[in-house]
Amino acid sequence: MASKDSVIGTIRTALILCVVCSIFISSAAVILKPFQDANVITDRNKNILAAAGLFDAAMHTNADVANLFSQFQPRVVDLDEGRFLTDEELAQLQIDPATYDQRTYLNDSQFSEAIPSEEDIASLKRRVRYSTVYVVAGDSGELETMVLPVSGYGLWGTMYGYLALESDLNTVVGIGFYEHKETPGLGGEIVNPRWVGQWPGKRIYDAQGNVALQLMKSNAQGEHQVDGLAGASLTTRGVDYLIEYWMGPRGFGPFLANLRES
Repeated sequence: MASKDSVIGTIRTALILCVVCSIFISSAAVILKPFQDANVITDRNKNILAAAGLFDAAMHTNADVANLFSQFQPRVVDLDEGRFLTDEELAQLQIDPATYDQRTYLNDSQFSEAIPSEEDIASLKRRVRYSTVYVVAGDSGELETMVLPVSGYGLWGTMYGYLALESDLNTVVGIGFYEHKETPGLGGEIVNPRWVGQWPGKRIYDAQGNVALQLMKSNAQGEHQVDGLAGASLTTRGVDYLIEYWMGPRGFGPFLANLRES
């Protein structure tokens, strides 16, 4: 029998230790995954609520999120056809609006497509065909608020956020970014409440239905202008372009136009 101090004994001990540790880590990952998934959903819902002006971190806790979010109904939009998917189509595509994460399908050719370079003003490279939106309806079923996912490239990476619109599907309720790689104190100010506070009441489209909302270097005036970020011109341009793309003809533009008409 090999001595514990021999090379074989040392290797055996190391292998046993590795097996025990891997079992422990794997078990922990399996046990914790439901909690991690729940935290991801809670964080997503919190950001949707914040964009819609319904969550204030100073007034609410994570425990309030589920109750506040219950007023939202997730719906899936076919961006190519500018309409909601039917229940039959959702079943066929195996999409559950409550859990569908469109970012995981960006490289799936059934659910996404490459964006031609001449159209890719937000530098996204690919766009999903089906996108989840979040709807708040009144007691009579009328639309009150709609929250749309938006994304676009800033200085260092893609910025992900939500844009909330009033029932006219034109007036901004609010905007919030939940993931970005922008420089703290410069482009990172896209999450600063003072900057975000400029957005409510601004209008996306002009009288002709064209995307008119713009970020200005300074002295923004009127309902179609928002002050950009000082010292962060590329981040400002990225936000400008993501609004133009997602509110335009290759984003939610046709869907919003169809919904307004109906």
